[in-house]
Amino acid sequence: MRAPDESWRLFIALAIPASVRAKLKAHIDRLRKSCPEVSASWSREENLHLTLKFLGETPVAKVESLAQAAARTANGLEPFELVVKGCGSFPPRGQPRVLWVGIEDPSGGLSKLHQRLEDECFQAGFAREQRAFHPHLTIARLRKPPGSRQLAELHKEIGFEAETVGMSALILVRSELRPEGSKHSAIAQHDLRLP
Repeated sequence: MRAPDESWRLFIALAIPASVRAKLKAHIDRLRKSCPEVSASWSREENLHLTLKFLGETPVAKVESLAQAAARTANGLEPFELVVKGCGSFPPRGQPRVLWVGIEDPSGGLSKLHQRLEDECFQAGFAREQRAFHPHLTIARLRKPPGSRQLAELHKEIGFEAETVGMSALILVRSELRPEGSKHSAIAQHDLRLP
């Protein structure tokens, strides 16, 4: 039985196809091998995804309304394609803290999906994200400065060859933080579909 005040760390995302996750893993492995001294938390292949909305700690009692907001978002939107390409780091100036691989949205489908998700979640009582949406795939979080600039430069220099991927489902995910790394569990999946 769950405690009435129990909460789960949640986010809503798009899954990345296994073939692209494997290429991202190869990129990560190359960076790790080139700069083994850099202190970083690297994304595991099975956890690579495109976050649309991070909700953080959310009362379990609100999970169903969040799943329904995701379902309403997916209903009426058709699948679309994204392009995974390019490499960068956050922040754009100063000490790099996050390495990312870029996302391009040539059809505008991602922007439409994101805005609709924000609207549906707001209607369900969840706060809107105040920051602008910059779609990306996080591949590493850099923990300590030594070597991080060199690693970020290598990441940008190597680049990531463009991959076009189909997006067809919205996923509500629970993230459990563990010493060995985050464990992600899909709570609900909603296929994009026209009515």
